[in-house]
Amino acid sequence: MKELKTALIGLGNVNRNFLRILEMKEERLAHDYGLRFRIVAVSDSSGVAVQPAGFAPAALRMAKEAGTAVAAMAGYQPGLTNAGVAATLPLDLVLDGSPVNLHDGEPGMSVLRAALGRGLTVVTANKGPLALDFAGLTTLKATNGGQLGYSATLCGALPVVNLGLRDFPAADFLSIRGIFNSTTNFVLAEMENGREFADALAEAQRRGIAETDPTLDVEGWDTANKLVILANTWLRLPVTVRDIEVTGIQAVTRADLLAAQADGETIKLIASALPVAGTFQLRVAPTRIQRNEFLANCSGWEMGVECHSDLYGRQYFKLWEREPLPTAAAMLRDVVNLLGTAS
Repeated sequence: MKELKTALIGLGNVNRNFLRILEMKEERLAHDYGLRFRIVAVSDSSGVAVQPAGFAPAALRMAKEAGTAVAAMAGYQPGLTNAGVAATLPLDLVLDGSPVNLHDGEPGMSVLRAALGRGLTVVTANKGPLALDFAGLTTLKATNGGQLGYSATLCGALPVVNLGLRDFPAADFLSIRGIFNSTTNFVLAEMENGREFADALAEAQRRGIAETDPTLDVEGWDTANKLVILANTWLRLPVTVRDIEVTGIQAVTRADLLAAQADGETIKLIASALPVAGTFQLRVAPTRIQRNEFLANCSGWEMGVECHSDLYGRQYFKLWEREPLPTAAAMLRDVVNLLGTAS
């Protein structure tokens, strides 16, 4: 049996749902994979708390859901930062569920660098650090003997990252396309059904699909950052978001959608990687596709990926995910794959 001294960085929806999984599956994880989790450090925007004997997952989750800040919990450590947790505490595992920041990646960036610099195992649901410095983080991991799981950063529980890491050896990809953002998917569908862009976006916000500031979604940058992670993982291309041609959906009109509809097509915000002159053209743009195509039938809360390779043919993957539990489960999957006895 392996007991993992674990730090939870961030106690938002994803890490709270990770705690819920531990409540539900503690004995299954011990029996099937030889893993037990001791949560020795937790953080939120108020600060960090440390309990070497371990926080009880259910009590911790319920306290956060009741509105208790970490600064009010037993073991609160004034002045200790998230990066300080990763850099100094005796740990086996860091679970990063910190907020996405696509400007400088903080606080997740410093956490990942500190943990990987010590050779720790890190599992993250935060795409910001990887989108900004995938090459640097993976080099740090290799140099210091750490491990990095990040399948939750791309399409939630859909195992897109794992497929790229393990399941296409020696393949040459002829095309990869995907829908990675449910906000734009919803807005375009609503416009096709008669709404104007602003009204469709407001409806997405009312339903909780879109953020209060949906700029990253509708301008295509959320999708572009996920394409960066896919390109680095599947294609082994050391690219950043600067290498991607990005067009959002702001200029798409209902007239455009109706014109596509009249031709038996629809418009989706599609991320694509297509081989061009010995490399790949990476692009995010509203794209007209036939209604009978796989991606045309990814709607609402669905995300999907299609790929065509020389060795493995055409493959299609799709997920419906509305709640954060499956994304938390993707983090668990990474932990099991990296540290479990079945790995």
